[in-house]
Amino acid sequence: MRGTGSGSVLPAPEEKSAAVRRMFGAIAPRYDLLNHLLSLNIDRLWRRRAVSLLLQGRTLEGRFLDVCAGTFDFALALARRRGFRGLVVGSDFAFPMLERGLGKIRDAPVRPACADALALPFGDSAFDGATVGFGVRNLADLAAGLREMRRVLKPGARLVILEFTTPRWQPFRGLYFLYFKRILPLVGRLVSGHGSAYSYLPESVLRFPEPAELARMMEEAGYRAVSWRTWTGGIVAAHVGEA
Repeated sequence: MRGTGSGSVLPAPEEKSAAVRRMFGAIAPRYDLLNHLLSLNIDRLWRRRAVSLLLQGRTLEGRFLDVCAGTFDFALALARRRGFRGLVVGSDFAFPMLERGLGKIRDAPVRPACADALALPFGDSAFDGATVGFGVRNLADLAAGLREMRRVLKPGARLVILEFTTPRWQPFRGLYFLYFKRILPLVGRLVSGHGSAYSYLPESVLRFPEPAELARMMEEAGYRAVSWRTWTGGIVAAHVGEA
């Protein structure tokens, strides 16, 4: 894993779950605005592409799970796919995030569930597919979270993970780090009013496993046909695996 220097804003492993829940509860009022602003609205395209990976060659009906759903943007990208006839359950353990997004799902086939990704309140093989967008790096135990998501998937059902990573080629890598480590935390702090949430973001990305390592962890958790690709110059990775 990639490390960071001293003065880290990342919580200790044993404190991570509670710290992340508090942080996302605090930034919920400005979360959507900052998501689209800081990604220059490209996050919408990433979710649409990820939904295409989830549904490729599959039926447009069934029961799907969006883990770490936040304010339901990923769940809605699936629920509003043309021809979709299923139901999406959007789960998150930060209730203020779900509450903030309730107005967005009023007329959509999306149902909220306040639930911890490490202990999902669903039976085995309950879902026909699952997504998680920019949430797995916030899990207190990544390996356990991958196993838990696999548990609730039907055999052969797909999991699609969207997560930030870092570009490899210069000069884009240098420009990206200037934005990611300097500009993004400043803008995030000014707009959200939270002192550390948008410093946590780049640090958590830098400490997260590289795409190839995450793919290996998915295989160790029991997923088959694992693959991944990067988009937008390598700043985001999409992983796909089958239960």
